[in-house]
Amino acid sequence: MTKTILITGATSGFGRAAVERFHGAGWRVIATGRRAERLDALADALGRERLHTAAFDMRDEAAMRAAIDALPDGFRDIDALVNNAGLALGTAPAQRADLAQWKQMIDTNVTALATMTYLLLPRLIERKGAILNIGSVAGTYPYTGGNVYAGTKAFVSQFSLDLRCDLHGTGVRVTSLEPGMAETEFTLVRTGGDQTASDTLYKGAEPMTAEDIAETLFWVATLPPHLNVNRIELMPVRQSFAGFQVAREG
Repeated sequence: MTKTILITGATSGFGRAAVERFHGAGWRVIATGRRAERLDALADALGRERLHTAAFDMRDEAAMRAAIDALPDGFRDIDALVNNAGLALGTAPAQRADLAQWKQMIDTNVTALATMTYLLLPRLIERKGAILNIGSVAGTYPYTGGNVYAGTKAFVSQFSLDLRCDLHGTGVRVTSLEPGMAETEFTLVRTGGDQTASDTLYKGAEPMTAEDIAETLFWVATLPPHLNVNRIELMPVRQSFAGFQVAREG
């Protein structure tokens, strides 16, 4: 039986790689994102027989509901949800941060993720499906400039654990996948398009790739249905935990 997966944030990075991985394995894929032209290009590349695209901003609940209601036959029974859409904005410490950026991160990484999950829960329960939430090591390990972004990812981790509690007995599996450094458009978005900053961050670090994360998502989603992976934390070998800071007098 062909399974169906909905992947948010499918126009780049982890999301696009996940679309390609699941589609290549024979799944029906619903790919959502803000950039319609990128979704169209994805559909041109993969074909539309097992791919349905929906362009909307995750912060627009009405548009999200409309897209779900408009799913065509063959894509309405959803077996897995990948909550991938999210972003980091700004690198300044909290006292110099942009409040509008804080609010956008909360609206996207927290509110939109929770809304999408809520709207699809009845279908996922009916199908005994899986919810795969993309968190971050930033939700566990603090670093200067992480502030609200890191807080949103801590929410993703805790939300995943509490979903597991609430969905106990339904057969629905919930996983929080928490990557460290991976080279995607993440840093370009965070720095407002600063390619030099992105190149500097990843140079010589052998970071993870979007394909690494997509492969991990696929592994989790295709495990036997009696197994649940609660949390996966991934880092490239060259990345490890930050040290403590000490502010000294004099």
